Amino acid sequence: MNLKENLENALSGEDVEVKPVISVTQAGIIEAMEQTNASWPEAHTNPEQMAILGSSLHELAGLECARIPFGLTVEAQSMGAEVNLGNNERTPEVTGTPFESADDIEAPDDFLENGRIPVVLEAIDILKEKYDMEEEDFLSAELEVVPAGKSRESGLDASMIMAYGQDDRVCAYTSLVAMLEVENTEYTTCCLLVDKEEIGSVGATGMRSRVFENTVAEVLSVCGQYSDLALRRCLANSKMLSSDVSAAFDPVYASAYEKKNAAYFGRGMVFNKFTGSRGKSGSNDANAEFMAQIRGILKDAKVAYQTAELGKVDVGGGGTIAYIMALYGMDVIDCGVAVLNMHAPWEITSKADVYETKKGYVEFLNRIM
Repeated sequence: MNLKENLENALSGEDVEVKPVISVTQAGIIEAMEQTNASWPEAHTNPEQMAILGSSLHELAGLECARIPFGLTVEAQSMGAEVNLGNNERTPEVTGTPFESADDIEAPDDFLENGRIPVVLEAIDILKEKYDMEEEDFLSAELEVVPAGKSRESGLDASMIMAYGQDDRVCAYTSLVAMLEVENTEYTTCCLLVDKEEIGSVGATGMRSRVFENTVAEVLSVCGQYSDLALRRCLANSKMLSSDVSAAFDPVYASAYEKKNAAYFGRGMVFNKFTGSRGKSGSNDANAEFMAQIRGILKDAKVAYQTAELGKVDVGGGGTIAYIMALYGMDVIDCGVAVLNMHAPWEITSKADVYETKKGYVEFLNRIM
């Protein structure tokens, strides 16, 4: 089975020889540019260089993918927008538009002949001939287009981190690092990473699936302790920190926040006793005893923390997966890092808050009873 057949099997849910690894967001990395002599900005306008750099991660590292173009401005340029092609460390960006309002936007008749679209189409033909891939092969592929900029430090004192998708990244990072750091815990611990929370935690990889429940059942079975009642008791006696971000106070939009109940940068990990909208609608509400237990742990470990709500009633709001796990009867509370510009292309977090959150997760895993 070659790499193409292996990837096609993975996309169609069939058996594979090895799990394929692909990069759906970016292939134009500095190391690949140096190795292939195909680099930005030339690769944005030269079809041969675009094809070489776009397939570089496959050629150099064995990833089962080729990714072109390298940015989100191709269509905009073809519609008349001014575009700065950047340099070898920065993707192209729109610097001017011919439209005065959204109502003026209209694709020209020669859209496919304008700008860099002919370059992209020629590069696709080169890759198609080289790797024997057809357009219909992408019908079963799951591709996402996201900003390709690097994560970077922010602030005059470099005290913050700015990145795309920082809300999800910072939750997964602090949780996993804490999990890897703890040793010899008294109770069984786990870090569960799930997706599709923004659309209701649906699907086989969302929290509404029974993957966690089934995994616990398998563990009980291996231990010779499985029964439906034992499973229910195990889940009900579990304790969980639902790692999710909170909205950091934004002075530009201060009217959307309750200042005395908002999260602030530099004050440590954030606890949201309840989330939801219009007050507590559609949320989990952690019990007071569990919150008090956690407060005691953090106080003893000298972990900085704060409590907050997600904006003013009837103005802010949001949901997490906490209420789903609470259905088992387990103690759950939302906590994580405060984020500025939540769900914007670039989100910002405080380094100090990231550290305190990781530290808090470690103490929770070591001390919770």
